[in-house]
Amino acid sequence: MKNQQVRLAALLGALVLVTTGCPGLLEALRSSVFQEPSLTFRSAVLTDISLAGLTLDTIWTLNNPNSVGVSLSTVEYALSVEGKRVVSGAPATGLDIGPGGTSELHFPAAIRFSDLAAVVETFLNKDNASYRVEGRLGLETPVGVVLLPLSYESTFEVPKLPLVAFGNPRVTSLNLSGATVEFPLQVTNRNTYALPVSGVTGTLSIGGSPVGTLSTGDLGAMSGKATHSAALPLTINLLSAASAVVTAIQGGTAQVTFNAQVHSGPAALPLSVQQGVDFLR
Repeated sequence: MKNQQVRLAALLGALVLVTTGCPGLLEALRSSVFQEPSLTFRSAVLTDISLAGLTLDTIWTLNNPNSVGVSLSTVEYALSVEGKRVVSGAPATGLDIGPGGTSELHFPAAIRFSDLAAVVETFLNKDNASYRVEGRLGLETPVGVVLLPLSYESTFEVPKLPLVAFGNPRVTSLNLSGATVEFPLQVTNRNTYALPVSGVTGTLSIGGSPVGTLSTGDLGAMSGKATHSAALPLTINLLSAASAVVTAIQGGTAQVTFNAQVHSGPAALPLSVQQGVDFLR
């Protein structure tokens, strides 16, 4: 306690001399009495992830080793992804860091994939995207404003379209005019993190002939690498169906094509599946 009082008294005394205009005292004060706070990168977290975009939150630790508090007075922050500036600005200031204290600083930045590529699917074909954080913090201290640089670069995992695959369809009912067929469908999240999928909906063709629409409904937030399985029923009018459709349903093999859209967040992105299947009775 006594050492802290002596240190504080020395600091206050030096500040009095600074205000009277003693040359060179500020620099001496920095080196002998006031220790410059430090700013270190801690981690980066992805939130609000969808196929439309995500939020990249970089987290930093600010350490004040002094016996007097400091406060955050200015912030300059910029985020570039794949070399393109996507976020810049000045987050809120006014944070107080107490004597000998540390504080966790968050810089969340919303990234829209449409800002990075004219065709979003082109960007989503990447495994990883590079990013760079730049800027600086201004700390109000007893020796004036101290500037600390913000600088970090790394990569993040780019969200990928889910993998959609068919099992062998099963004919559950059949008569002269129509048939009901259950199409087993698997939707797999290829990402290591959760991805919201509010539906996969599209037109199904058998042997090149459209036969109807399939929809999974809302799959919710799919966990990383998780698979959702469903048997989707479809009633097919055989009186107007092409011969290839009738032959397949009667117990043959055919190529099915599913031209669909994947709905994730505000995005609706195209997906096409072509697969040979055996129709089971």
